[in-house]
Amino acid sequence: MLEPKVWQLTAGSVVVGLTLAAGAVAAAGPWDSGQRKAEREWAAAQSRTGGAHHDTTAPAAPDAAPSAPAVLAALSAPGAAPAGLGRKLGPLLDSPALGRTRTASVVDVATGKELYGKGAGSPMTPASTVKIAVMVAALSALGPDHRIATTVVAARDGRTVTLVGGGDATLDATGLRALADDTARALRDRGVTTVKVGYDISLYSGPRLHPIGPNDNIAPVTALMAGQGRLDKSTRGPAPRSGDPAGDAADAFAGLLRDRGIKTSVASSPHKPATGSKLVARTYSRPLAALVERALTESDNDTAEALARQTAIAAGEPASFAGAERAVAARLKKLKVPLGGARFADGSGLNRQDRASASLLTTLLARAADPARPELRSVLTGLPVAGFSGTLQSRYANAAPAIGLVRAKTGTLTGVNTLAGTVVDARGRLLAFAFMAGATPAPDAAQAALDRLSAALVP
Repeated sequence: MLEPKVWQLTAGSVVVGLTLAAGAVAAAGPWDSGQRKAEREWAAAQSRTGGAHHDTTAPAAPDAAPSAPAVLAALSAPGAAPAGLGRKLGPLLDSPALGRTRTASVVDVATGKELYGKGAGSPMTPASTVKIAVMVAALSALGPDHRIATTVVAARDGRTVTLVGGGDATLDATGLRALADDTARALRDRGVTTVKVGYDISLYSGPRLHPIGPNDNIAPVTALMAGQGRLDKSTRGPAPRSGDPAGDAADAFAGLLRDRGIKTSVASSPHKPATGSKLVARTYSRPLAALVERALTESDNDTAEALARQTAIAAGEPASFAGAERAVAARLKKLKVPLGGARFADGSGLNRQDRASASLLTTLLARAADPARPELRSVLTGLPVAGFSGTLQSRYANAAPAIGLVRAKTGTLTGVNTLAGTVVDARGRLLAFAFMAGATPAPDAAQAALDRLSAALVP
């Protein structure tokens, strides 16, 4: 246990560190999915509901949460369970705002000891907190330095070039321009000034449309897209999406080649490159650790689905919803986490068939803090900071002591509200927590109740 003066210094350092980090992300919009409006519109058109809601009114911000993995070791000091933790959390968990079904788990990260639990092993619909499981699986399978390539290959005669999707859901106009620069240069070197542009999305298989249906919070899941298929100028949050993001990316690429003096026509449907085609251009995504931070901080559904499929590819499974589900479950099984009743029907948490227990979520967070598993650290550094960044930027207004001290992933579907993350307690220990509620009557009240639960863990 830390001595009082040591704890005061440690806590002060944490607050200062988080305040400085918050300065870097203070302009960050609540980057999560913002699904409530889209969900209502889709539910009105069809009898099902889906999606997730997070406030999206704040301005844009950097792509990833500030990283501070060095803080973890200093704060993970073992000790006895806090006195009265059950008496503090029990009444808060009984709030009517949390609906008929609610579960909870609080774990001392350093020891793995559960300090509080209620139905902790019962599988619940996790909504976007399932992203924690998917990100752990992806990092474990591929490592934090893995990058996703998008390539261009040219036929032997140079008259056909093919844009080959590698599954980078973060490919943007900058990446396309880099590909066009290199491709145009290679074509001019061969004396080619007219080409047909094709595109290849064969890396993925199975349905492209998420089971939730057309939705502003996720594009059709395809191996090739630019700007996540957004039809406006946004870079995060809900937006109208293209029905054919791969075709649109190919059109944009062809236009960039024309700007560089290459006459082009575009194939009307995807196809594989001709036999003997050679690589002429390639661009890479940011490292996987940064993609994980983006997926968690922004609750980026497109990136999450892409990383689920990258996990499938690494496991030799088809890059489909079904293949990703098997691959994520198999990878987590190797980590020996409690998977009873768990299901990973998608990578984003939009699918109501997903299942995870509070115990699974806290165990995954503890694994991410394990000094022996530094490859998982971005799962923690990607968690939004209460009152400062991502989906927690506009939360905790009525739980002020937690501002800057709680980091957590949110999850919201109609009637489902979840929160899982980390906090440092009065003894200087890093705690992992997960609170899950089903059949909640109203999202705002449920979110406030979850905020109060996590705030109760703050000294």
